[in-house]
Amino acid sequence: MSTSEITTFWQELYQEAQEIFKKEPVLEDILNKQILSCSGLDLCLARIISAKLATREVDRQQLFQVCMQAYSDDCDLLACAVADVMAVANRDPASKSKVRILLFLKGPHVLESWRISHWLWQKGRCDLASYIQSRISDVFSVDIHPAAKIGRGLMLDHATNIVIGETAVISDTVSMLHDVTLGGTGKEQGDRHPKVGKGVMIGAGAKVLGNIKIGEGAIVGAGSVVLRDVPPHTTVVGVPARVVGKPDIDMPSLDMDQMLAGCDAQKAQDECPAINIKRV
Repeated sequence: MSTSEITTFWQELYQEAQEIFKKEPVLEDILNKQILSCSGLDLCLARIISAKLATREVDRQQLFQVCMQAYSDDCDLLACAVADVMAVANRDPASKSKVRILLFLKGPHVLESWRISHWLWQKGRCDLASYIQSRISDVFSVDIHPAAKIGRGLMLDHATNIVIGETAVISDTVSMLHDVTLGGTGKEQGDRHPKVGKGVMIGAGAKVLGNIKIGEGAIVGAGSVVLRDVPPHTTVVGVPARVVGKPDIDMPSLDMDQMLAGCDAQKAQDECPAINIKRV
């Protein structure tokens, strides 16, 4: 993503905030502090993150400075933030306003806070990274290890009770609902967490455990427990998860269709009776 695209996003966000300001004077303070008095997206994000995660011991100004250091050092963090916000705007029918997504939804707050912790981890500042991980867990009920690797354009829908382990890898353009775990299977050391391919959709309550691969364009049905590799462009459901069909499109994360169209309806229902099946 180019600098001009980030600038365009910021200009659109700023204009939308001005329009909301005229209609909702009650929101004057938050709009001013977190958008309208900011000179750019970096300042806006730093204010949002520091306001959410600050404590008496590590105050807002200290966290703000850490965020600004990160954005100054790595401009890709801003590109990732834009992609994350647009992922929600494009995939969530309830969330079209960029301002509402950025200011009021937990998913982007979690991701952009985690991206700061990941930057710190890469810089060898592991203690502060772990502190931010702890604050994200306390504030948002989401636990993502700072060493995990996450691409851009991730959508954490509802963003509650999500756990992502230290050696997990998530590619670009993934959608993940609440109560998902990308975890290990014991106390083994080393590479022990899932690798999730591009365009994957993981349904609510799914548990993906161990150093396994979820292939590009796959769907993991809600409530499934995945213990083995999932081939690309397949649909798995059940406990343990089994292949029951194929998604209708190459990138099911974009469609967010959880009716599991195109799969063997009876087989999927047998594997996981709670899921909804669209019979076609």
